[in-house]
Amino acid sequence: MREEIMAGFPNGAMYGSFGGSYIPRELEPVMAEIAREYERCRADGAFKEEYLRLLKEYVGRPSALTECLNLSKKAGGVRIFLKREDLNHTGAHKINNCVGQALLAKRMGKKRLIAETGAGMHGVATATVAALMGMECDIYMGAVDIARQAPNVLRMKALGANVVSVEDGQKTLKEAVDAALAALCADTSLFYLIGSAVGPHPYPTMVQDFQRIIGDEARAQMLEREGRLPDAVVACVGGGSNAIGAFTAFIGDRDVRLIGVEPAGRGLTYGGHAATLTMGEPGVLHGFRSYLLTDGAGEPAEVYSIAAGLDYPSVGPAHADLKVSGRGEYICAGDEEAIEAFRLLCRTEGIIPALESSHALAGAMRTAKEMKPGDIVIVNLSGRGDKDMETIAKLGIIE
Repeated sequence: MREEIMAGFPNGAMYGSFGGSYIPRELEPVMAEIAREYERCRADGAFKEEYLRLLKEYVGRPSALTECLNLSKKAGGVRIFLKREDLNHTGAHKINNCVGQALLAKRMGKKRLIAETGAGMHGVATATVAALMGMECDIYMGAVDIARQAPNVLRMKALGANVVSVEDGQKTLKEAVDAALAALCADTSLFYLIGSAVGPHPYPTMVQDFQRIIGDEARAQMLEREGRLPDAVVACVGGGSNAIGAFTAFIGDRDVRLIGVEPAGRGLTYGGHAATLTMGEPGVLHGFRSYLLTDGAGEPAEVYSIAAGLDYPSVGPAHADLKVSGRGEYICAGDEEAIEAFRLLCRTEGIIPALESSHALAGAMRTAKEMKPGDIVIVNLSGRGDKDMETIAKLGIIE
């Protein structure tokens, strides 16, 4: 039974008590302009038509909904479906949001995009749309991530982007966001194309709007194919864009469980994970209020995941709101569990998932143990694993 509820949706700049805009004074007019122009685009049928045209003709949407018959046997007869964002142009869900934000930037007359990236998929997608729309592009990436995501760094450079190595702190995603925000403060003529459902208003709303195509398609595909909705939708959660994209269309369907899977890494001790909703407390980072992992002094904690796209010490405000309301369920999967899920999907279905997506698959297989044969789970396969093959090879799990 479908209900209209507010959890997970913004009311102005806020998702319940989360979200908002906690930014330096020099960025206030920048964010106000983006919010104003985005509302105009939202109300413009021509903008939506161009966005959907590019998703169809350039990105390759709708993405497939694949039933995994072999994997379902391993899950005790629970039917596992994959929403195949790995089949998008550039290989992940990130392109959905990048197309939308780049169209907005073009309407605003912007000439140069900047972005942060961890796993590199958002960087590749940003570089892709910059090339498509004739814009210059700087991608900020932590030095650690540059080393472990070398294939994506080469892709960004091939597309004409300038990859800026960030050497501060842990040299991963949080520091890349810091550097991109600093660049925007120094030159407010730039357009910051944020990669996840985080940041100051209006970014979480924009990213949710552009990514909800995932869940909208999956919902329609499931109804057409099975004549019913799934029992659960599962997605990995770092910043949270692929998960909120998958969840949004189902939020009003109270019988559909929404399960986000965070990275437990090496274990739930300080510095060994990035399980923000599981272990964090409300706080402010990068211009928005949400759950946050901190050290003993109240500063952002050191975080870790084998999946470069998940090692972020906060999470999008929509997920914080879903957690507090009880509408969303958030669990963890560690490195070993994710690696086993990676291996399982490769060997049973011939599909190589990103390590980020492997966390979602691990969570789905664990959840299936609580379900009965014939129940349906949709797993958002947010990206493909090409970028992770060097990491996988070093682990020695490919025989």
